Amino acid sequence: MPPPKGGGNFLFVKGVNCPAKLKEERKMKEMHIITKTIDLGDGRQITIETGKLAKQANGSAVVKVGNLMILATVVADKEAKEGVDFMPLTVEYQEKYASSGRFPGGFFKREARPSEYEILISRLVDRALRPLFPEDFHANTQVQITLYSNDRDTLPDAYACLAASAALAVSDVPFAGHISEARVARIDGKFVINPGIAALATADIDVIVAATKDSVVMVEGELKEVSEEDMLASIKFAHEVIKRQVAVLKELEAEAGKVTKREYSHEKNDAELKARVIAETYPGILNAMRVSKAKHERSAGIKEVYDAYKATFSEDELKEKGDLLKRYFHEAEYNAARDLVLKDKVRLDGRKTTEIRPIWCEVDYLPGTHGSAIFTRGETQSLTSVTLGSKLDEQLVDGATFKGYNRFLLHYNFPSFSTGEAKPNRGTSRREVGHGNLALRALKNMIPSAETNPYTIRVVSDILESNGSSSMATVCAGTLALMDAGVKIPKPVSGIAMGLISGQNGEFAVLSDILGDEDHLGDMDFKVTGTKDGITACQMDIKIQGLSYEILLQALSQAKEGRLHILGEMMKTISEPREDYKPHAPRIVKIFIPKEFIGAVIGPGGKVIQEIQRETNAIIVLEEVGDKGVIDISSDNKANIDAAIARIRAIASVPEVGEEYEGTVKSIMPYGAFVEFMPSKQGLLHISEVSWARLDSLDGVLSEGQKVKVKLMDVDPKTGKYRLSSKVLQPKPEGSK
Repeated sequence: MPPPKGGGNFLFVKGVNCPAKLKEERKMKEMHIITKTIDLGDGRQITIETGKLAKQANGSAVVKVGNLMILATVVADKEAKEGVDFMPLTVEYQEKYASSGRFPGGFFKREARPSEYEILISRLVDRALRPLFPEDFHANTQVQITLYSNDRDTLPDAYACLAASAALAVSDVPFAGHISEARVARIDGKFVINPGIAALATADIDVIVAATKDSVVMVEGELKEVSEEDMLASIKFAHEVIKRQVAVLKELEAEAGKVTKREYSHEKNDAELKARVIAETYPGILNAMRVSKAKHERSAGIKEVYDAYKATFSEDELKEKGDLLKRYFHEAEYNAARDLVLKDKVRLDGRKTTEIRPIWCEVDYLPGTHGSAIFTRGETQSLTSVTLGSKLDEQLVDGATFKGYNRFLLHYNFPSFSTGEAKPNRGTSRREVGHGNLALRALKNMIPSAETNPYTIRVVSDILESNGSSSMATVCAGTLALMDAGVKIPKPVSGIAMGLISGQNGEFAVLSDILGDEDHLGDMDFKVTGTKDGITACQMDIKIQGLSYEILLQALSQAKEGRLHILGEMMKTISEPREDYKPHAPRIVKIFIPKEFIGAVIGPGGKVIQEIQRETNAIIVLEEVGDKGVIDISSDNKANIDAAIARIRAIASVPEVGEEYEGTVKSIMPYGAFVEFMPSKQGLLHISEVSWARLDSLDGVLSEGQKVKVKLMDVDPKTGKYRLSSKVLQPKPEGSK
């Protein structure tokens, strides 16, 4: 059957040519648009598209899930800058407010500096990608990931790395493997991949895993006191899903014709010099490591070896090969540190593999704070404070994908003096945001609910000394400071950082409570936090491929032993939350009133509630929840709170016959006085009810504005008028009728 005259679109039925479909196919072929799909197994599909957008980048790809659309691009310079001997990778994730149909806040009404959520996603992708670039590739490389369309029930963080990996796959940028990330959650006892936001609320495991086909590269997430075996099972489950995504990325790379990557030469090497430097400096470095156990002494000893060896070269030789000398010396240092552990069975500071550094703690160190603690483990120290605030102190979150309030905040600061360096402090770094978020995840599920703890809580950790695992010191110090502040956390939380040294012949050593050098020179940084009953948060970065699950399980089991030891040392200082808050801490009382009284408590234009706050010096926050009004009253003075409660109760209560009130005389008539005994409620105090004595007039007896105690005697059922009496509260004279 020929197509209808005039062209137009029509359905493709039983093999009949469809002009619209054919036109689209021709267009895609001409533009070389490639589309691949990944089935998530629950009716959802991931679509990866390349060749349509951002074609001047070295590689670009769009990932779609439902209404979610993420564009990732990668651009790398052809040549490395002179003197650069590392991988200068920048990963930027940004969310457009238009993706959710919203305007940005602020005066300028445009996207500004990245939010903490955007920084955290950037870090997730960076940590997954960075280990997979070739070690000798030093060209400036930028990966940009942008959320252009948002799906209200789909979290973008689980798809950002997939988009970045797809962009790298279709580029000519050298990249040692295909990688993807997936969120795994356990909901109602079952593992689910990339669940919606609503479903995630009931999960007891929420972990993001990054992996290649062969091995896990990165893990980060929070858990609700989960066992080591269950956590490992969740990682395995996510890895199986990631393997399918990686297979599709390989197909995408092949169809794009980018299996062969660009050629480059970013390093100059001298094999003879390398062998000579390692052979001649290795013994001195190893000896310095054996002799000096303290960080600065060890660094000074190794520097002496370097300076002495460097002095054997002429100025012309150093000018020509000084950079190579420095690089090969570092390689000798790398080999010596690893051999010390694998061959000598001793660590840089002399400890055994499972040994924890000495710990000392102190609470109530800062007298002006609401809670404080010092946690010191070896050469790592955190001074942490807790501040208790009202609902008005909650953090407003106004992002492109999230909008709401946070009542628990944790901030981590890492000043340069903590490592003995002189550097300017230029605002909060990405590392500080990431470490603070890990500590927050570790503690957040131990913070009591708003019903039992009406406070907004801010924990601030200042790292005063650092030689490994300062984020875990923050978790421990945060626990101690919360208990010192009187916050009723149900269980204390501790944390530990684990490391790994592996050899070429399959030998390995799992290290508990790693040093900074062991993190830098080792193969893994695995941070685990938890209570005595299970894991609450984790963060793992692996620098080698092919790490077995058996090693991971050993690391988790060894971490549990270390966590419990650290917890025991912490409990020697303070074992449970204080019974009461500090005397200078604000007190918050939560009361409830019937919904119909909310307007009366607020008053016209907020007049009533502002007057109560002004006269009682209390802070009052009122919100409607369901069929009632919930009121938080805070002050550092109990009398102020009691006065505010009395005022609110007076407004929000129904007058009861037989109850006594303190009223104010509003007006005086020949037959009596009208008394306001409750806000906006007046009753008649008849002249005969003022006193047991007979009164002909109220002159000199009562005056307007005078306070008078009255009792509600009766309420007229027809008119609702109130009848008051003052004389019934006075002693009855003898003989009075």
